[in-house]
Amino acid sequence: MALLVQKYGGTSVADAARIRHVAERIVACREAGNQVAVVVSAMGDTTDELIALAHSIAANPDPRELDLLLSTGELVSCTLVAMALRELGADAVSMNAAQAGIRTDTAHGRASIVALDPKRVRRELDRGRIVIIAGFQGTTADEDVTTLGRGGSDTTAVALAAALGAERCEVYTDVSGIYTADPHVVPEARQLFEIGYEEMLELASYGAKMHPRAIELAAWYHVPVLVAGAAGDRPGTLIHDLEDPSGGEMASMGEMEARNRVSGVTYERGVARITVRAVPDRPGIVAAVFEPLSEANVSVDTIVQSASAERLTDVSFTVAKTDAGAALEISRRVAGEIGAADCVSDTDLGAVSIVGTGMQNAPGYASRMFRALADASINIEMITTSQIRITCIVAEAHLDDAVRVLHAAFELDKA
Repeated sequence: MALLVQKYGGTSVADAARIRHVAERIVACREAGNQVAVVVSAMGDTTDELIALAHSIAANPDPRELDLLLSTGELVSCTLVAMALRELGADAVSMNAAQAGIRTDTAHGRASIVALDPKRVRRELDRGRIVIIAGFQGTTADEDVTTLGRGGSDTTAVALAAALGAERCEVYTDVSGIYTADPHVVPEARQLFEIGYEEMLELASYGAKMHPRAIELAAWYHVPVLVAGAAGDRPGTLIHDLEDPSGGEMASMGEMEARNRVSGVTYERGVARITVRAVPDRPGIVAAVFEPLSEANVSVDTIVQSASAERLTDVSFTVAKTDAGAALEISRRVAGEIGAADCVSDTDLGAVSIVGTGMQNAPGYASRMFRALADASINIEMITTSQIRITCIVAEAHLDDAVRVLHAAFELDKA
């Protein structure tokens, strides 16, 4: 008997009809001889509606109270799924994060799972029950409720699969798998039927259909993750250890050279840039800029420091647009303390990336990317790279065009 962990996203449980459909899928999986633990997200747009409600009450809602409020969305959906299963004659039980043994740190709104003790989940599974767990949340050592950030139910599911030693984690969503680009933006996008953890982590970090922390956990504990559509029966995308990214038998040197190393184009909206101008160029000054941001739990992504002129330099960095106000306030205070000239911000940016294993060892990928954007009159504001990713910061108004241009430039519509 295989143990599977399934996760259903908000669109999959958006209304009563979809919840019944999910329950039927779960029962079919159980009747096939599997033990099944299920993680669910909040129904439809519930989380956004709760956030809007909180901001209609308070300009800056207390993070602890906001987390407790947001956690109710998943509690509603997990209890309704359990009820639907019972209506179908299945023995099911719902659990909140505390009952499932999910312990996190104290970073409200973006907490990380630090421990998971699934003994009660396992006990219920061994009794023959289907266990439904509220995703996206956990509890601290002081029993405060926390949330894991956008897409956190993915992390809940993968962490649970790792803790239970599940054969596979299955993530069901509104698309049939992982694509070479967002099919809502690029109609020609092609589905990938398998992808390695490393490439998927880069795609997830910049907007693909999985939470980055979930992929990190899957890679660390070698949990295979199937991403598939909840509405149909099309084969999904398997994320797993993939030693030969070309697939099949070992490719020849010529075939490896000819192979397009770009697996996908991904993007991220809501990027803001902060620039601290005329920063004194001396040891320790960059630490003085970024340490207060870290202490305030503001996550920084791309960082660019200009060449020093007259022992002054500009330091630019990107943050999520939702953190822009706090980041600018902190940066202005720091600028005054270190003798910098001033701070400016741009909150209308986005990030577009090409991702693929082996790009760093093959010439031409960066220049091809830059030329494609230039030919489309899309200006590059900032550039950052990793071993398997090249990211350009561009105006958010041009983001969709940038994705389509790069998808065509690297011929990703071709198998």
